[in-house]
Amino acid sequence: MILEMKVPSPGESITEVEIASWLVEDGDYVEKDQAIAEVDSDKATLELPAEESGIITLKAEEGDAVDVGAVVCLIDMSAAKKEGAKKRETTKTEVSAPEEKPVQNEEVKETYATGSASPAAKKILAEKNIDPKSVKGTGKEGRITKQDALDAKPSMGEALNDENRKSERKKLSMLRRKVAERLVSVKNETAMLTTFNEVDMQPIFDLRKKYKEEFKAKHEVSLGFMSFFTLAVVRALKMFPDVNSMIDGDFKVSYDFADISIAVSGPKGLMVPVIRNAENLGFKGVESEVKRLALRARDGQITVDEMTGGTFTITNGGVFGSMLSTPILNPPQSAILGMHNIVERPVAIDGKVEIRPVMYVALSYDHRIIDGKESVGFLVAVKEALENPVEILMNGDEKKALEL
Repeated sequence: MILEMKVPSPGESITEVEIASWLVEDGDYVEKDQAIAEVDSDKATLELPAEESGIITLKAEEGDAVDVGAVVCLIDMSAAKKEGAKKRETTKTEVSAPEEKPVQNEEVKETYATGSASPAAKKILAEKNIDPKSVKGTGKEGRITKQDALDAKPSMGEALNDENRKSERKKLSMLRRKVAERLVSVKNETAMLTTFNEVDMQPIFDLRKKYKEEFKAKHEVSLGFMSFFTLAVVRALKMFPDVNSMIDGDFKVSYDFADISIAVSGPKGLMVPVIRNAENLGFKGVESEVKRLALRARDGQITVDEMTGGTFTITNGGVFGSMLSTPILNPPQSAILGMHNIVERPVAIDGKVEIRPVMYVALSYDHRIIDGKESVGFLVAVKEALENPVEILMNGDEKKALEL
């Protein structure tokens, strides 16, 4: 019995995926639920598990864009594991033996097929912008194979024969292409501005030094900066609801909840999982969610649903050493807060110069829906909460706020 495996829907509104890589080869025996391929959507990279056990026949190549619901492989469920392995070896012998000697003669003898490219080879040559007529085929009767296309070089590249001058042409993943498309649309379709401020991080440093060991021992998660920033943002969003709004055509959509998107670096690039209902969480809840989502993103287990529907984004370029930046909006959201590295700087405190750990923060916002008064007021509110966390974020009770 032959099973047709179709591409499942990775999430709402996704109609097409790309075969990023096959994890098995044509003719392999696969077990049920074994990961057989990685597929890219415009939001995430997901694994495709085998629906049944049997011999697999691939119906799509790596790099192919296929519609959701399209057949990408066949699984012969009637084939046994050992029989399948023997059949593959026999097939290879039967195919390769008679072709060894005649190949040379067939290359010389030109037919209507000479110089024609297979679909996969044609696609690769088109991406390289190489004329198939300039490629010599090594396949049967002079056909251009996929390997011929991969080995082919543009005529311009043949002039220099320097082994140290190498280049690689690699197609962007669907996820990267979609991110690029969205970033360009943000620049073209929004009135994006950025306002800046600085935060004296000494009070947070003191709290973390005082409670980090006790907090980690009790909650099995570190007391990081993200919980302070998330709770400061949640408070500021309540004070300035326009920052927690989005444009939908001629309408403004506002939210009475705060789903905070957290930008994290994953193996496939930047991912933005969402902390749902952050307004209901405390320090422990935020840190636990940040850790859970970051681990899932790192291990490639993050789902589309976990990255959809945020109302505001926090991104931390400081972990990579960024001092200052203008973060770009995460559409359809209207604002994003950028954190940066913490540097000891001389600051004036009560008329005296002191050395304090200072972080520059940036708020990028869509001026079509958020005015300067709201954007500046929002960032000032975040600054106030971070510089006075005990009073503003902990209601004067550090132990209770940290659930210690």
